[in-house]
Parts: sequence; C-alpha cells; structure tokens
Amino acid sequence: MPRVSDEHLERRRRQILDAARICFVRKGFHQTSMQDVFTESGLSAGAVYRYFKSKDELVIALASTAAGDIRAQMTAVIQSDPLPTPAELIARMTDCIETQSGPEGRIRLAPQAWSLALIDDEAAAPVRRTMASIREMWREYAERMRTAGWLPPDADVEAVAAALFGLLPGYVLQHLLLGDLVRDQYLRGVDTLFPYGDPETRRTWSTTGSAPGTDQA
Repeated sequence: MPRVSDEHLERRRRQILDAARICFVRKGFHQTSMQDVFTESGLSAGAVYRYFKSKDELVIALASTAAGDIRAQMTAVIQSDPLPTPAELIARMTDCIETQSGPEGRIRLAPQAWSLALIDDEAAAPVRRTMASIREMWREYAERMRTAGWLPPDADVEAVAAALFGLLPGYVLQHLLLGDLVRDQYLRGVDTLFPYGDPETRRTWSTTGSAPGTDQA
C-alpha cells in the first residue's frame, strides 16, 4: 500500500481545523459537536479522530496556530529598528489581530481556549506555554526600552513585561465582547500612558491617531 505523504497528512489536518474553526465560531465551543465537524469537513469520524481525539484538542490546536502567527509578528516588531514605542507596537499588532477577528477569524477562538484552560489541565498546558512565550517577548522589549533610556537603569524588566502583557488580551476582549472599542482611541490611550519616542512624531501620532509606518484603521 503506498505511503501517505506528509503533505497529504498536513492538508487533511488543515481541512479538519478549518472545518472546526467555522463550527466553533458559528455555534461556540460548547454547542458544537464532533458530528458538526465531521459534516463541515466532509470527512468520516474515523478520518477526523485519526488527527484529533476531541473538541478540546481542536480548539487548542486552532488557538495555538493563531498564537503562533501573533508571536511571529510580535518578534519582528520588537526586534525592528528604530525601537517602536509601545503605541507603535500595539498599532502593528492590532492590525494583525483585526485581520483574524472577523466572523470566522481564529482570534475569536482565543477566549474560548483561555476559558477551557481554567477547567482542563491538559488543555491548560499549551495555553500556558503560549502565554509564557508572549510574556518573554515583552521582557525582551522591556530590556530594549531600558537600553534606549525609556526606563530607569534599575527598572525591573520582569515587572514591566508582566504589566505590558495585558495590553493585547485587553484589546482582544474589548474588541470582541464589548464591540464599541475604537482602535485609534485605544492607541492614543497607550501613547498617553507610555509617552516615549520623538516628541515631534508623537505630536503627529496624537493628531492623526495613526502610528508612523502604519495605515489608519
């Protein structure tokens, strides 16, 4: 019997995840059944269970994929030169978030994964790893802020990272749940709290609401 290629296996895995994403966004995690996923994917139960044993595995895989995209984008922004201000960093990241938060966007699954992690130890492990890795990126950013003179020489970068960490989940939750969040207003708030960078650039930012190098939302 011919061996199934890795490419075929990955395509099939992606087919299942795409179907699960549509189901979870449409009906919510708890209201979606595995039968819904079978139907949406057009695959048999056996074919789906070969890759994922439960809904928990599906939602964690989807959230991890979205988090991987966010981590890659965040790494590129944090390591860019010149060092972006916190408002500029958040502007670029919220661009990325908004492209994935539409009616069938993967970011919409993040709160479902977080809530699942509170009650399921197995599901919690990958969520904790993802959050820890993102907080580590904020620590790297805080170190660059200290080097740039934006923070005192003796600043506790671990504490700064822990505080900055909440900016992106806070945006996600307000954007998805409250529905009245104005992105530019949020960015102006971040800029007011963290008034770093060139004063002339900041005056332009506060007037236009758009970070240098980004399109206005």
